[in-house]
Amino acid sequence: MTVAVRVIPCLDVDGGRVVKGVNFENLRDAGDPVELAARYDAEGADELTFLDVTASSSGRGTMIDVVRRTADAVFIPLTVGGGIRTVDDVDAMLRAGADKVSVNTAAIARPEVLAEMSERFGSQCIVLSVDARTTVDPEVSTPSGWEVTTHGGRRGTGIDAVEWARRGEELGVGEILLNSMDGDGTKSGFDLPMIRALRAAVSVPVIASGGAGAVEHFAPAVAAGADAVLAASVFHFGEMTIGQVKDAMRRDGVTVR
Repeated sequence: MTVAVRVIPCLDVDGGRVVKGVNFENLRDAGDPVELAARYDAEGADELTFLDVTASSSGRGTMIDVVRRTADAVFIPLTVGGGIRTVDDVDAMLRAGADKVSVNTAAIARPEVLAEMSERFGSQCIVLSVDARTTVDPEVSTPSGWEVTTHGGRRGTGIDAVEWARRGEELGVGEILLNSMDGDGTKSGFDLPMIRALRAAVSVPVIASGGAGAVEHFAPAVAAGADAVLAASVFHFGEMTIGQVKDAMRRDGVTVR
C-alpha cells in the first residue's frame, strides 16, 4: 500500500505570534497562530508544526497556551518544537494537546535524552529536528558534506548531519525533520542531494524542509525520498495554498490525501 505524502505548514511562533524571515533573520509578523492553524486545517493540511523561535521560559508558557488553543480548534496532528529539553517538557506539550514534539539542541547536548523521551512516550511522539547546512569550515570534516547547526543555522557543530540522523533513529526517534539551512526562506527548492543522502541512511519517515518556493518544488523532494514536505512563508503570505501543492504533486504522480 502506498502511504500518502503529507503536506505540513510550519508556524514559527515568537511571543504568541507567527513570524517568518530568511535564514531565521529579519523576522516579520505573519499572523495569529490559532487563526492560521484553523485556516490550514480547512485547506487540507495533513499536519501542523509549531516552532517556538525564542523558547525562553516565558515563551514556554506562551507556547503551551498557543498549543492548547490550537488543539481545541483543529483536528489534525500537531508537532511542537523549540526549547524542548527534558522529558517533563515533552509531557507538558503533550498534555497541552500536541501529538508530537520536535527536539534539536537538547539532543545535540545530550543524545541520550532522545532515548529517554521515546521510551517514556513512544517513538511516534518524538521527532529529531536536524538543521543541516553545507560544511563551510575547512578544518571540519563531515563525511556527507553537511553538518548539524544550532542557532538558526548560524553556528556549526562539526557533527555530520547524515550520521546524526542515523544516531537519532538508533536512539528511538520516530521521524526526522530535515531542515536545509542553506535553503531556508530562499524559495530556491528543496536540497535534493541532502534528502537522498538521509533517505539512504534511515528507515524512519523524513520530513523535507527549507527552500520551497513554487508548487513544482514539492514532488522532486518526494522523489528524492521525503515522506512529508514542509513549508512556511509561501503558505503564510498567500503565495500558494495547500490545495495547489497537492494538485501539483498529484499531476506528478505523487499520492496525497
